[in-house]
Amino acid sequence: MEYIEKTLSQVLREKTAAGGDRDFIVYSDRNLRFTYAEFDKRVDDFAKGLLEMGIKKGDHVGIWATNVPDWNTVLFACARIGVVLITVNTSYKTHELDYVLKQSDMVCLCVIDGWRDSDYIGMVHELVPELRTSQRGHINSPKFPCLKYVVHVGQQKHRGMFSFNEVLLLGQHTDPALLLEIEASVKTDDVVNMQYTSGTTGFPKGVMLTHRNILNNGFNIGENQRLTEKDIVCLPVPLFHCFGLVLGMMAIITHGSTAAMIESFDPLLVFATVQKEKCTALYGVPTMFIALLNHPMFKMFDLSSLRTGIMAGSPCPIETMRQVIDLMFMKEVTICYGLTEASPVMTQTRYDDDIIVKVETVGRALPGVEVTIRDPETGGECPDGEHGEFCCRGYNTMKGYYKMPEATAQCIDENGWLHSGDRGVKDSNGNFKVTGRIKDMIIRGGENISPKEVEDFLYTMPGVKDVQVAAVASEKYGEEVGAFIILKPDTVMTEEDVIDFCRGKISRFKVPKYVFFTDSYPVTASGKIQKYLLREMGSKLAREREG
Repeated sequence: MEYIEKTLSQVLREKTAAGGDRDFIVYSDRNLRFTYAEFDKRVDDFAKGLLEMGIKKGDHVGIWATNVPDWNTVLFACARIGVVLITVNTSYKTHELDYVLKQSDMVCLCVIDGWRDSDYIGMVHELVPELRTSQRGHINSPKFPCLKYVVHVGQQKHRGMFSFNEVLLLGQHTDPALLLEIEASVKTDDVVNMQYTSGTTGFPKGVMLTHRNILNNGFNIGENQRLTEKDIVCLPVPLFHCFGLVLGMMAIITHGSTAAMIESFDPLLVFATVQKEKCTALYGVPTMFIALLNHPMFKMFDLSSLRTGIMAGSPCPIETMRQVIDLMFMKEVTICYGLTEASPVMTQTRYDDDIIVKVETVGRALPGVEVTIRDPETGGECPDGEHGEFCCRGYNTMKGYYKMPEATAQCIDENGWLHSGDRGVKDSNGNFKVTGRIKDMIIRGGENISPKEVEDFLYTMPGVKDVQVAAVASEKYGEEVGAFIILKPDTVMTEEDVIDFCRGKISRFKVPKYVFFTDSYPVTASGKIQKYLLREMGSKLAREREG
């Protein structure tokens, strides 16, 4: 295949030259619209403003924000001047921010006021008290020696911080020749984005992704949805995560499409945006689609403009997929699988795959990406039908973990294979199935049990809205099966009902020993369910029950 050997900035310049009057980014809820030309000019001004402040090529700039209108301005401005953008998880608290500020060698942090119950400005002041008495651009923090600048993404003035508009204004009075000179020096293999893995185990690692990594991945993801410049993609998934940044923005810009942004997921805002903008594609994790389908106002909106989109992050129940296709008109919806280290997508279903392929598999390898299932013990390739570890190799492999050569070597072997830590299998049609994290596999008395297999069965039980299965510690068997169930409204169900439903239908050792009814699951900010927390919760609850 031919690869995109360009930078983000070059692609934006090209798309602007080809159709600058077309909408690039739209916020339907506030009627805010940037055409390609308007956005490109804003990126120029912010990039020049960063240079005027003192930011240099190769510096690390962080953004800690929901999908606010200027999130993408920061991304493309940094890319334009060869600065690495550090995307900070919106769910982070003080100790996590502390870690990332230090580990990433962040020179500048762009930050909004806060989100939900998190006061971002308060947390920054707690970690960097010097900010309250510093001149802008002259932070002198013994704890964070690299940090020199904070930019407030908002209107309010804060001591020691530049406001976003001030940076734009600085840029408007900066010589454009300086920008063009630096822009020309940026290469496609330069790191453009550093994302910290969710850190469900151990310290978070900074995954270094290049222009080449994410542009080519985004392009192929968009191709599998048949995106064109006429498509309008509704994005309620976070930009700090690869789902929003690569599957979303990189697929959109490489096809000259339009991004209809949602600041943070809200079903009514998604409905209204799809209806008003006549969106043709919608992204989300399965729990988002479940929330949309079960919303009491679902039938009040016209979603008939939808055609395609992406569901990713966790397996999709077949009934949910049927409803997405039939009730939301997304007949060409696709499923993606991957991990941040793979930029992130390895495999994707195609727009014309049948529903069984879309719910039982994660599709086929993307063009230019080798995907194999390998034996975790020997490293050899598993034949079709045999379970092993998902591995991939290709243009999408990360440059490495920032300042963690040993961890990089553990993830990418001497033959260039990136090891996912996920367990899977390939069928004779070239479609891959994920059967769980290798460590998520439940081993009960020597019997290996796939959580997904039990989940898929429990989804068929009337009244079950969502279900997650995880291991629960057991003195007798080592591990038992625990089922965490969210019920549909007005459903009454007991633990015994669930166990009775399973008896005689699945192997006895797969029947849940424990059933826990819940209203929600512990998730990362990107919507990924944290199974390790379910394991801990289940083991604790089981001990309490048994005294």
